[in-house]
Amino acid sequence: MKKNSCLVLEDGSFFAGISFGAEPGEETNGEVVFNTGMSGYHEILTDPSYTGQIVMMTYPHIGNYGDMQAWTEVGPEEEGRRTIKARALVVRSVYKGRVYEGRQTLDNFMKENGVCGISDIDTRALTLKLRENGSQKGCIIKCEILDGKPSETALAAAAERIKNMPDMQGLNLIGNVGTAGDQVVNPGKKTSFAVVDCGIKANIVRELVKRDITVRLFQSSSSAEDILNSGVKGVLFSNGPGDPAVLEKQIGLVEDLIDKIPVFGICLGHQLISLALGAETYKMKFGHHGINNPVRDEITGKVFVSSQNHGFAVKEESLPSDVKLWFMNANDKSVEGIISKDRKIASVQFHPEAAPGPVDTSWIFDEYISIAEGK
Repeated sequence: MKKNSCLVLEDGSFFAGISFGAEPGEETNGEVVFNTGMSGYHEILTDPSYTGQIVMMTYPHIGNYGDMQAWTEVGPEEEGRRTIKARALVVRSVYKGRVYEGRQTLDNFMKENGVCGISDIDTRALTLKLRENGSQKGCIIKCEILDGKPSETALAAAAERIKNMPDMQGLNLIGNVGTAGDQVVNPGKKTSFAVVDCGIKANIVRELVKRDITVRLFQSSSSAEDILNSGVKGVLFSNGPGDPAVLEKQIGLVEDLIDKIPVFGICLGHQLISLALGAETYKMKFGHHGINNPVRDEITGKVFVSSQNHGFAVKEESLPSDVKLWFMNANDKSVEGIISKDRKIASVQFHPEAAPGPVDTSWIFDEYISIAEGK
């Protein structure tokens, strides 16, 4: 099939390919990041933390098992969480053949969601570029490809689009994700958690429900008074997209809750807690996006394989003295978790709920519950 589209980056480089899914549009812009997972593309696409990003899969062949997520039954708390949040998908090769009965192809799933993809590009070269130079802004355009490249006019138009894109650093995106209203899941249990939804993954709720917890979902704009008056035993701040340092309302909410109730965090939630404690965050060169990231428990010395998706991290040297470093990334030594049992604070940068990825660290939920229950 003839190449008919192009991924253009802010440094002026481009990768010609073949479009699939929906047609590229004016909204097919975003920060281009790579994910090292070999599977789980439907969960990656629907992860709210990928809002505003174009995701490239480093594994060369994507789509052969189809989309299962869109065909499973969902509860009311999961409505809207099955739609694609990423701006676009970039792959080396996309499977378009038959899939098992009860599933749909990745191509159809993306068409239904109005999200485009591009295939038949050199994802290895693109990965090396992003590793060397860091994540870049980019866009996907539909254009005629002659002699392996688009016209100068098409490239100039793409460059103008990229120029007008906001940087991820300083960008508040949680207004685009999260629950539309407070909800209660699995009511009537002995222990209940408030979960502040900054763009939560549905599996976080499932993991808590699996442990016989009543989950009270709160919007990220909720007040400390609302949460404290709900009778919960702990508060969990969820994952979410964008730059944590600009989320002043949510940081203030954490400040109002700390030392009044046990406070926990996952991914963005971990960053919000750290900022509320006086620490600083920074934009990583290319972030951690994948399901095979090793983290070391600094208390026990054990190493776990974890699922991760973040472009910002907490500066270790900025952490207050009354908080311990709980987890460290075994590859680059970045902060992956903090804990203070005296103040009943615990948070992790990675995703213990996986989806996709390994379940090595699902015990983190048990630890959160134990701290909340005073065990």
